[in-house]
Amino acid sequence: MPDIETVVIGAGVVGLATARALVARGQEVLVLERHGGIGQETSSRSSEVIHAGLYYPPGSLKARFCVEGRNLLYAFARENGVSHARYGKLLVATREEEVPRLDKLAETARANGVTDIARLSADDVRACEPEVAALAALLSPSTGVIDSHALMVALEGHIRAGSGSVVLETRVTALGVRGDGTFEITAESGAEGERAVLTARNLVIAAGLGATALGSMLGGRPGYTPPKTYPARGHYYALEGAAPFRHLVYPMPGEGWLGVHLTLDVAGRAKFGPDLEWQSEPSYVFEDTEGRRRARFVEEIRRYWPGLPEERLVPAYVGVRPKIYAEGEPAPDFTIHTAREHGRSRLVALYGIESPGLTSALAVGDFVAEQFNA
Repeated sequence: MPDIETVVIGAGVVGLATARALVARGQEVLVLERHGGIGQETSSRSSEVIHAGLYYPPGSLKARFCVEGRNLLYAFARENGVSHARYGKLLVATREEEVPRLDKLAETARANGVTDIARLSADDVRACEPEVAALAALLSPSTGVIDSHALMVALEGHIRAGSGSVVLETRVTALGVRGDGTFEITAESGAEGERAVLTARNLVIAAGLGATALGSMLGGRPGYTPPKTYPARGHYYALEGAAPFRHLVYPMPGEGWLGVHLTLDVAGRAKFGPDLEWQSEPSYVFEDTEGRRRARFVEEIRRYWPGLPEERLVPAYVGVRPKIYAEGEPAPDFTIHTAREHGRSRLVALYGIESPGLTSALAVGDFVAEQFNA
């Protein structure tokens, strides 16, 4: 008899959303988190944007979960008193060669079920946001922002109010499968690394940057290997003082990256980022050698906000994204491995759940929970 029905490794927003969905289906769930607080590794270091679903290939998991998750997230925020704001977003074309791409993105968005987007002229953009310079834009009214910390606290509350618990400062050091198919989890907790072994009938790996290492411990059918994770650091700058904007403002996206965009938090404070910097090991240090990073931010921001007062741009924070592709490779879809891929029953492993991971979290959680009812 296993010690617990289901263990979820990782208390980021996707791990918490998954545990909440499992608890809602009557499972006993234990969430293990290696850090001292929920969401400290990736989920609390994002733009906090609720994406509408403009960018992702129709039929992909990113498209499906983004649109489903957006609706679930707004409803959850209302029902649980989580601060959020539906500001809307301007996706701007600032160069002639970018204008045709707006129409293609509009087609993609509509194919994904985003029905409220509108095409804007340069005059329309100025009427919406007088400070923004653009030749044309798409307006996405259903894009918004959410207080990601409050969201995760609410999810944790649902877990603890049901048949679940969240244990912090507990690092999983080994995973195995016993002869009866039960998962064996070895973990170390506390400052002194107290070791414990527990067993679970079901296992979910939602460990972000640590998912590849954990998945590799379990192996699978011959020839199976989990995707490799490539850390990618992103820096954010904040704008001191009041922001002269009512919408989020995004440049045209690049390969695997949405560009240095302007977002507002739920209090209306503006920040810019992230940039994209590939790493061999995750680093959360904000680096700006001789001001070169700041200069690049100023250049990128002034493409759509020529009047940026440079002296008001100040360093904010750093996030690291768990990408499952190397620099220069095409960005893959969300990767969720079940027995069909690795050959192990009652194991679900999530890889590369980056943007739009926050938006998609509740939909991803429901999908994972359903795998254990199949």
